[in-house]
Amino acid sequence: NHDLQRLQPYPFEKLRALIADVTPNPALRPISLSIGEPKHPSPPFVLQALADNLNQAAVYPTTQGKPELRQSIADWLTKRFALTAGSLDISSNIIPVNGTREALFSFTQALIARDPQGLVVSPNPFYQIYEGAAFLAGVEPHYLACDGSNGFIPDFSAVPAEIWQRCQLLFICTPGNPTGAVIPLETLQQLIKLADQYDFVIASDECYSELYPDEANPPEGLLQTCAAIGRHNFERCVVFHSLSKRSNLPGLRSGFVAGDAEVLAGYLKYRTYHGCAMPIHNQLASIAAWSDEDHVRENRAAYRAKFEAVVPILREVMNVDFPDAGFYLWPETPMDDETFARELSARQNVHVLPGRYLSRTVNGHNPGENRVRMALVAPLEECVEAAKRIVEFVKGFKQ
Repeated sequence: NHDLQRLQPYPFEKLRALIADVTPNPALRPISLSIGEPKHPSPPFVLQALADNLNQAAVYPTTQGKPELRQSIADWLTKRFALTAGSLDISSNIIPVNGTREALFSFTQALIARDPQGLVVSPNPFYQIYEGAAFLAGVEPHYLACDGSNGFIPDFSAVPAEIWQRCQLLFICTPGNPTGAVIPLETLQQLIKLADQYDFVIASDECYSELYPDEANPPEGLLQTCAAIGRHNFERCVVFHSLSKRSNLPGLRSGFVAGDAEVLAGYLKYRTYHGCAMPIHNQLASIAAWSDEDHVRENRAAYRAKFEAVVPILREVMNVDFPDAGFYLWPETPMDDETFARELSARQNVHVLPGRYLSRTVNGHNPGENRVRMALVAPLEECVEAAKRIVEFVKGFKQ
């Protein structure tokens, strides 16, 4: 497949290459803020459900998953996003997936009609799966800048009609990776109108939706917007959710896609050939996770404590804001972002991801340049220690 040659190295491969010849300060233990892998403990009751059902490894799972799992997902979605009771049909509106990374990629392959003029539109910076999925589906990615000038949310009203006419799939990420920006209700309504006008599908990556600072104000979701405007068939709208961040279960590889039944019918057909059914013991453990909110509230509290501790420290030397949601910081760097990441690794043994690795340069502008992504996934004490080392590094580098 010649399109494989178009795939860029993953951001972490670029980071490894950047620091390959760096010898970190041996007097300091390493602290990694570069990879968004949750480090909080997995819920014990979920692990117990997994252990209790390991005998199910002897059973072939179905592609559509157990009805009980789909019902637990429907119940969670309905409560969390204020959906109309019964608007989600578990036989047609929900498909369990082995983590949203594989789902974002495979959904694109199932949806896209190969067309040299076709586009997959995505934010910039972005989760690199969006771009690779577009290339391997036989269309082009089109990037919408997210930077400080627009509050890290694309200015969709400035997109030319010609782009929307070529668009088959619009990816949005809310809360955003890496910016943490939450797309408001009014903007989501605008996107639905555009999807109707130009006949494209909106795929909303909402994997960080359960990590937010204010318990009384959870982020809006795309299906929630559908419900608010009476679009109870969720036409042209699909959402992606995962247990990885919400429940600290990245290794379980459990999530779901939900929304437009007509769109998901084709995707389910694709998946029966794709061979990606979730193991039954994982499904049963997932039911336990989706059915409990106590551990999710505890998870949010732990991240909240880290943000409240780290941001004031970093503000001594960096322009950094609290994100709307998620577990990333997206600060401006007082020097080139690659230099910052490389020298910080060498001098302080703290590892962060250069922002340009998460973005593409369009018309001479890369929204990730001179920013870095910091994932506050390490324990509180390590995050505080990392912040203090960053302050020391920046002050020393200026001398």
